[in-house]
Amino acid sequence: MQNFRSFFKAFVNLHGSSSGKPVAAGKFWDIVAITAADEKQELAYKQQLSEKLKKKELPLGVQYHVFVDPAGAKIGNGGSTLCALQCLEKLYGDKWNSFTILLIHSGGYSQRLPNASALGKIFTALPFGNPIYQMLELKLAMYIDFPSHMKPGILVTCADDIELYSVGECEFIRFDKPGFTALAHPSSLTVGTTHGVFVLEPFNYLEYKDLEYRCCHRFLHKPSIEQMHHFNAVCRPGNFSHQDMAGGDTTPLKLESEYVYTDSLFYMDHKTAKKLLAFYEKIGTLNCEIDAYGDFLQALGPGATVEYTRNTSNVTKEEAELTDIRQRIFHLLKGTSLNVVVLNKSKFYHIGTTEEYLFHFTSDSSLKSELGLQSIAFSIFSTTPKCSGNTSCIIQSLLDSGCSVATGSVVEYSRLGPNVSVGENCIVSGCSVITEAVLPADSFVCSLSLKMNGYLKYSTMAFGVQDNLKRNVKTLSDIKLLQFFGVCFLSCLNIWNLKVTEELFSGNKTCLSLWNARIFPACSSLSDSVTTSLKMLNAVQNKSAFSLNKYKLLSIEEMLIYKDVEDMITYREQIFLEITLNRKQFDLEAS
Repeated sequence: MQNFRSFFKAFVNLHGSSSGKPVAAGKFWDIVAITAADEKQELAYKQQLSEKLKKKELPLGVQYHVFVDPAGAKIGNGGSTLCALQCLEKLYGDKWNSFTILLIHSGGYSQRLPNASALGKIFTALPFGNPIYQMLELKLAMYIDFPSHMKPGILVTCADDIELYSVGECEFIRFDKPGFTALAHPSSLTVGTTHGVFVLEPFNYLEYKDLEYRCCHRFLHKPSIEQMHHFNAVCRPGNFSHQDMAGGDTTPLKLESEYVYTDSLFYMDHKTAKKLLAFYEKIGTLNCEIDAYGDFLQALGPGATVEYTRNTSNVTKEEAELTDIRQRIFHLLKGTSLNVVVLNKSKFYHIGTTEEYLFHFTSDSSLKSELGLQSIAFSIFSTTPKCSGNTSCIIQSLLDSGCSVATGSVVEYSRLGPNVSVGENCIVSGCSVITEAVLPADSFVCSLSLKMNGYLKYSTMAFGVQDNLKRNVKTLSDIKLLQFFGVCFLSCLNIWNLKVTEELFSGNKTCLSLWNARIFPACSSLSDSVTTSLKMLNAVQNKSAFSLNKYKLLSIEEMLIYKDVEDMITYREQIFLEITLNRKQFDLEAS
């Protein structure tokens, strides 16, 4: 989209100076807040923000905060939003009623993209920039024009999505109306089934524009195609005058296609935020998961009805008080307006799964060309990537010239020696492989630094990129239903000489999954950790025995408890310095 390049240039100019001067008032966000699921995640985010500010990689003069969910039951991103409002009130009192605030939800454990689990989705590396840009910088760049065209309030967004759009040179997205204001993107009906869908009020324009301000009659959360038709959310072909419609995660829409308008981020003015805060403080402790989109936005617009509050088909865990809380939110927000900024030339991308991550970083995707993503980003690797089609993607890594990385694979923050072969469609993160090694196609390999009993240890999670880490069973007799690298998990345990007992799993013993299975060895060195986990992976693929009995074994769940963020940041910094030194040496020799 044509606007992004100018936004990113403006963002770089905003903080690119080494003078350390804070940004001028009104030119940027007053507050940037990131949500965290627990205290360990909170600490990890604060450490990374501190590093970025120290290196002047973020605009100065802005208040950066990490707001952690209260201990206890999961409260969802809606609950996190309410909690963040309370934190703002405690920190700033009445002062925050004049602030523009960016709230980024990053409180999940990223089970569908586990290389983001330890350090957070908002700190996911992107393949461009020097130093490498992460999702946080991308978000700040994408939204750089918003604060100066916004009344005091809060913009709510998620850490793993990207919104690109194009509007006229003199046009700006404005968030200046009371109530809620949401962005809307034209999407296929299939995409609509997994997003929020707007039912817009009729309008009288003769033709559609790139940017339109519309009113929403009602909001549907992950509706069926039948529901979209029933509630008149579907826009018919022939209504649209643009040739360049939204595509994003899907193929571009054709002119003959029916389409709907789907959601991404939303804004609420300060008055509405205070109303939600008063509600949260009145109920005290929240014991159920609230969805900021499904439970806030479905209450809005003149066509909103209370029926959705009893529909739990899209709920991951049904708690007793969920319906009651939803109904109370409905009555609290009923009558509040939902304004919609329709972006007819826009694209919405999601990078929250291994499949999406590999597709957007290695294929000839539109996101790659829109953002200028590179096949080799701030790395040392002599292999020349293909000009078009599928490639590999190397991010801040040191790869020996004798190393090979097949197409469709991503390597980040890693060192790979001369006799290392990475198969197709792999994700390799935070690894050091010095000895000869083969990573089978479709492998996911990610190393973490751990602090256990005061000692530095390392553990490497290894499985298939398509393995479902969230799938769980309730009893030990059912673990045969789980799959590891496409193989029955029970068979894998036999290969590794591990017994099926309750001790095999950490945490909740009635929720057994690959996420909490104690199968990954803790080792004294990073390279030993990777080598050992690769042996267990290859043993499964070759159906050859490899005993794990002699190792201290951890689950991914436990790795995140023991993670040593400081050591992982230090390891990345060492790679950064080595690449920088190597490049300086090359420039000297060239001159």
